[in-house]
Amino acid sequence: MNMMHAVCPQCSATNRIDVSRAAQAACGKCKAPLLPKQPVELTSANFEKIIAKSGVPVLVDFWAPWCGPCKMMAPQFEKAASELAPEMLLAKVNTETEQQIGARFGIQSIPTLVLFEKGREKARQPGALNSADIVRWAWSKA
Repeated sequence: MNMMHAVCPQCSATNRIDVSRAAQAACGKCKAPLLPKQPVELTSANFEKIIAKSGVPVLVDFWAPWCGPCKMMAPQFEKAASELAPEMLLAKVNTETEQQIGARFGIQSIPTLVLFEKGREKARQPGALNSADIVRWAWSKA
């Protein structure tokens, strides 16, 4: 059995799961899906733990509610999440409400995609992309 850790996007509990069953894995504490097919919201309360302890790469969309290109990319990012899960976890950081996270990573334009692996930034892509380009870029950097 090949095992990995997955952090619950709902309650932040760390779960040990079988990689072959990752798509169906649910949190042992709250029963929420661990690697959902839709983006999860990251906040200052769960960002560090999810980025550092996830057994899969985490692709984060840094966005803001007033940003036109961010609004246009949101459904594309959701579509990409359904294609990349469970091999990747897609997440969103609202840079208006989580300004300290955006500042920490030097986010100067939005939307910006940042791919994290084992707690470290691996790649960055500014600008809005369609779902096919998001998927292609994510796989090329993973």
